[in-house]
Amino acid sequence: METNPWARFALGLALLCSLAFAPAWAVAPLRIGLTPAFLHDRYSLLAEWKGYLEKKLQRPVSLVIRDSYQETMDLMRQGALDAAWLCDCPYVTQNPKFRLLATPVFQGRPYYRAYLIVPARDKTTHSIAALKHKVFAYTDPHSNVGFLIPKYDIVQLGDDPQDFFRRTFYTWSHRKAIEAVAEGVAQGAYVSAYIWESLHRLEPGLTERTRVASRSEEYGFPPFVAHFSMPEATFQALRKALLDMPRDPDGRALLQKTNLDGFTLPDSKLYLRMQEIVHTMAGRNAGL
Repeated sequence: METNPWARFALGLALLCSLAFAPAWAVAPLRIGLTPAFLHDRYSLLAEWKGYLEKKLQRPVSLVIRDSYQETMDLMRQGALDAAWLCDCPYVTQNPKFRLLATPVFQGRPYYRAYLIVPARDKTTHSIAALKHKVFAYTDPHSNVGFLIPKYDIVQLGDDPQDFFRRTFYTWSHRKAIEAVAEGVAQGAYVSAYIWESLHRLEPGLTERTRVASRSEEYGFPPFVAHFSMPEATFQALRKALLDMPRDPDGRALLQKTNLDGFTLPDSKLYLRMQEIVHTMAGRNAGL
């Protein structure tokens, strides 16, 4: 039986209207990767971040949590993530694939430091030089403060990082490096000042079992980056959601729990010092 043309018209109009007025949730989730640069073991806080971004962007958000920088970078390069919060070392080494989105502001500045931590009972260590032939915990082979900086500091001493320590191992997160030092499994580690200070607020019983033996120079805070294929409208919407957080009551509450002051427009100059260190170490390794 032939369909009534008016019925076909009505059906088509209904379909068009349903698409035009489809809810925001009909779009694909925005995929945001998190690495150990973030306090990713605080699952209730992650749920709040997810809800906040979904409300501001009016679309679903998927937080993709990985335990290493390499996994997150691989997903970004493959286009399996739309954005990620990375360590600044991966940003300067992989930036052709990534676009700076926003830089967190910590203690009033878009910078952070490396803390050399030792067990609290160690009252004499004040630099990495005192840890020669001891056990040291690295966080991740793609971490700035947890891997690259200690190796760079050893080179500045005129020593070889390959045989400086008696033994080394990876913890794969700053928190686990702090735990390793607190428990005496390692005699030292370099960790993010942001992570140590944040845990000091939340779990002083853990951080008080360590001592900050020295503090590094400042480095640009690990940035949020977007995949280069992210549509411009989405890029600007996500950036605005982050930059506007201090002016939003829910955003301010979330920032306080995250131990951040807010986010600022990124400046690639923040990462020049780290780029110098990356190139110095790459040149040294190439000459070996």
